Amino acid sequence: MTEKASFLFPPTISALPIEGLDVKFPVGRIWCVGRNYAEHSREMRSDPERNPPFFFTKPSDNISTLSVLPFPPQTQKLHYEVELVVALNAGGTNLSPEESRRLIYGYAVGLDMTRRDMQEAAKNNRHPWSLSKGFDNACPISAIRPASLVGEVEQSLLTLTVNGDIRQSGRISDMIWSIPDMISVLSYSVTLRAGDLIMTGTPAGVGQVNVHDILEARCENVGELTVSYE
Repeated sequence: MTEKASFLFPPTISALPIEGLDVKFPVGRIWCVGRNYAEHSREMRSDPERNPPFFFTKPSDNISTLSVLPFPPQTQKLHYEVELVVALNAGGTNLSPEESRRLIYGYAVGLDMTRRDMQEAAKNNRHPWSLSKGFDNACPISAIRPASLVGEVEQSLLTLTVNGDIRQSGRISDMIWSIPDMISVLSYSVTLRAGDLIMTGTPAGVGQVNVHDILEARCENVGELTVSYE
């Protein structure tokens, strides 16, 4: 007989809604790929032709589905980065790109919010920059749309407007590393698991967010997300 586990206090599970279903997607880890669009790589002063994909993480409790968010503390330079989010419902290690494709449950559109001034200061001092990416509500994400309803996502257009003005725009096919390729590369560093999210990089045009700004993120055939800051 298996002994039932008990906890000192109730565990918190981060989760996202799934389009068309009454169940939620439990989120385990959030993996973010950096500089996966060539023009964004250049605007961040990096060479897209030389760098293999690199990854960083956000805590899963950074997820937000709220439409109005408080402006985060300790920053005067909050930046938006719109991204396609890939949700996995299976895992594995040392996977080929084709094996990686079979792990994909669905897609969402998300924002990798960044306290850029904190990140720049950390980089200048050769310190970790985890807190510049991982803070309360740092990861607004839309509902997950099952891959069976999305079809071929590669030609979908990913956009972000701020107060109605378009700031970022790029097709998924513009990525340096394809979705199966980046999942495969990541699987050689960690064992991927059901519930993992992968934020796949942002097009050029990242910029600053101010109080009362309205951000509208969209990915064709996937979903949309509207967030404002107070």
